[in-house]
Amino acid sequence: MPALQPGDRLLLATTSAGKQRELRTLLGDLPLTLVTPADLGLTLVPDETGTTFAENAAQKAHAYFAAAGVPTLAEDSGLEVDALGGAPGVYSARWEGLPDGAVKNARLLERLADVPDERRGARYVCHMVLIDRDGAEHHAEGDYRGRIAREARGAGGFGYDPVMYVPEQGRTMAELAPAEKDRLSHRGAAAAQMRAILRRLLES
Repeated sequence: MPALQPGDRLLLATTSAGKQRELRTLLGDLPLTLVTPADLGLTLVPDETGTTFAENAAQKAHAYFAAAGVPTLAEDSGLEVDALGGAPGVYSARWEGLPDGAVKNARLLERLADVPDERRGARYVCHMVLIDRDGAEHHAEGDYRGRIAREARGAGGFGYDPVMYVPEQGRTMAELAPAEKDRLSHRGAAAAQMRAILRRLLES
């Protein structure tokens, strides 16, 4: 049986509206039917007990694949801040027990208030795992290196985007147009690798 065929459903194994939106844009032109957990009536909360982005992405992918029985794409992503020793890292979504968005970004800026620009380096990381029809894993990863801004700016994007400063643009990720962000971002880089994997599987 082919690992993937044109017309197959591909489950985007995330409940994040922002991630779903970006993945649909990045992968939507492939001959696949992209579906979400809500589309399939899935309400599971997979374990995320790994110590790396790859481990967490694989946990989520396998959990959703077992529940849905269709090819599944999961990702785990986060922010690594140099001045915080790489934190929040794999705990980005649940860092210090704070909700996503403005509260978390405010705490990050507070923690870095006395840190000079040259020490505010940070890296966005995204690891994707595809489980094909046969249950085989396929991995892709992307990153983006910038620095933490002095203040939150911009209304686009989500998560830490308002505080991730893009030096070559002079703007934060949240100030970029969606297409600009996709060209630069960790998720855009990982998706480019994953697109190549998906195309190879579809053509094999």
